[in-house]
Amino acid sequence: MTHTLMDLPFDENALEPYISKETLQYHHGKHHAGYINKLNILIEGTVYAEMKLEEIVTKADGGIFNNAAQVFNHNFYFNGMSKKATSPSKELLALFERDFGSIESFKEKFLDMAAGLFGSGWVWLSIKDSGTLSIESFSNAGNPLLLGHTPLLTCDVWEHAYYIDYRNARADYLEKWWELVNWDFVSENLEASTQ
Repeated sequence: MTHTLMDLPFDENALEPYISKETLQYHHGKHHAGYINKLNILIEGTVYAEMKLEEIVTKADGGIFNNAAQVFNHNFYFNGMSKKATSPSKELLALFERDFGSIESFKEKFLDMAAGLFGSGWVWLSIKDSGTLSIESFSNAGNPLLLGHTPLLTCDVWEHAYYIDYRNARADYLEKWWELVNWDFVSENLEASTQ
């Protein structure tokens, strides 16, 4: 099975002025594509060659894990943004209120964790088997699949996600990223997790 680079679900300039076309050209066209190309090279002739991406993430280690997880993470990140205004489903809003007190409280906790993550990595909203929402941070290529949790939303806090537009002002990037969250995608992930 050859893994291919996803098409962005929006035009390269669609997220401006929050995320520039130049950033997307590097982030998607160079970094994301690089992980895809390296993954395909690394899995050739191995037990991972016929596995789906999620299966590779949960079973591999070393370079194969790093590249597979980065592909999965980036797919999730890009699908989780939209320039079109969206709103969380009533089911998702109810879970935010139950588990965090409100969506505003969730936002504060999520963005604080993302701003405070040391080095490079990812911050996720996931749902546990118990049905509880969780904010989880992972260094490097980590993600909730490693804990058996279902991912709903992620924010990339590697510098290549924001340095062109925000330099080292990660908190500014996070506030603008929040404006782009594709709540339709997050709500669909929640619905799929309960089926």
